[in-house]
Amino acid sequence: MQEINTIDDLRRIVKSWRLTGEHIAFVPTMGNLHVGHLKLVEEARKLADRVVVSIFVNPTQFGAGEDFEAYPRTEQEDRAKLGANGVDLLFMPAVSEIYGHDVKTTVSVKKLSALHCGIARPGHFDGVATVVCKLFNIVQPDLAVFGQKDFQQLAIIRTMVHDLNIPIEIKSVATVREASGLALSSRNGYLNPQQLQIAPTLYQTLCHARDEVVRGKKPYQLIEKDAANTLWSYGFQTDYFSICRSNDLLVASKDDHNLVILAAARLGKTRLIDNIQFQTN
Repeated sequence: MQEINTIDDLRRIVKSWRLTGEHIAFVPTMGNLHVGHLKLVEEARKLADRVVVSIFVNPTQFGAGEDFEAYPRTEQEDRAKLGANGVDLLFMPAVSEIYGHDVKTTVSVKKLSALHCGIARPGHFDGVATVVCKLFNIVQPDLAVFGQKDFQQLAIIRTMVHDLNIPIEIKSVATVREASGLALSSRNGYLNPQQLQIAPTLYQTLCHARDEVVRGKKPYQLIEKDAANTLWSYGFQTDYFSICRSNDLLVASKDDHNLVILAAARLGKTRLIDNIQFQTN
């Protein structure tokens, strides 16, 4: 595995691959890699001749008082995991390499970015869309692989690629979970042992809400309210628990059949997100 830190070096290597007709897959990450990230790498390896992974903790997607400085950085362990999983190129740029000086351009996906996590974290998805767009322009892969755990982020990236005519295919991989149902996340490391016992309740509540929707006997607003009350009883502070249409993440009605339930809740100081996708008859 090659490791580089500059855009020029990355472009030189990728160009050499393209000249031999090789297809390139890209997996952008913020590091602190877990099994979920490695599933993305595994999928990328199936789909392309070469795999590029980036590790970049992006400052523009963190708001005031969020955990940019404290975000876990485990570069040495990450290198070993990626090398052992067949990654061809690791891109670890400095903030100055990505943003330079006096940057004036931001990418913003309207409407989608203002929903759900966008309410609690204003500006977050502009930071995500901007850095992903920049990384796409730098790497210029044939395809990029993302996890479904952050369903809203995935929807925003798909929309950005469509709207800006970016010639990259977006692939997604199902959320990887602990045996308890807890979605794997770098931020799970913030949870203390007691909170780790409670955290799977988020996914259990999503599953129960899905079952209530499928039964069709309760109004969706009541299902959402009951779910929020359940989470509160376990010590969560719920940002949102929303039954949505999966295509645009707007409020679902009984006439909609392709659904996703999105949830974000704080357990102590840790903010957890999760979702569950399903269809109704």
